[in-house]
Amino acid sequence: MIALLQRVASAEVRIEGDVVGCIGRGLLVFLCAERGDTVAEGERLLLKVLGLRCFDDAAGRMNRSVQDVAGGLLVVSQFTLAADTGSGNRPGFSRAAAPEEGRRLYEEFVAAARARHPEVAAGRFGAHMQVGLVNDGPVTLWLRIPPQP
Repeated sequence: MIALLQRVASAEVRIEGDVVGCIGRGLLVFLCAERGDTVAEGERLLLKVLGLRCFDDAAGRMNRSVQDVAGGLLVVSQFTLAADTGSGNRPGFSRAAAPEEGRRLYEEFVAAARARHPEVAAGRFGAHMQVGLVNDGPVTLWLRIPPQP
């Protein structure tokens, strides 16, 4: 499972002009399930997201997590994170989970996040979304929890 995290001052996701999710300070989490992923990879990834120390402490060092700063999470599905760009100019997406499985794992991740963290907003799986954000830093981090054999 892959997550691209952006530390944000604020972020929102719109579908057909309507805001369906927004947060203030926190993490924008672009999430992609890969073939072979299970709920277990999602759980491990969520724990990493919640505990990742990417917010500044009083000394200006990245030493605090999104939970430490009471920040929000905005989780947006993005299967393109599994793109294979190794040959040619058109990306391939064979590493991404099948749509039904990707939806299930995305929804499980969001539900688990809501059970563990007080402020979680989300996009809508499979929808054409517009994401707006104010990147704070900028800080952008890539996480991958590979499927277990």
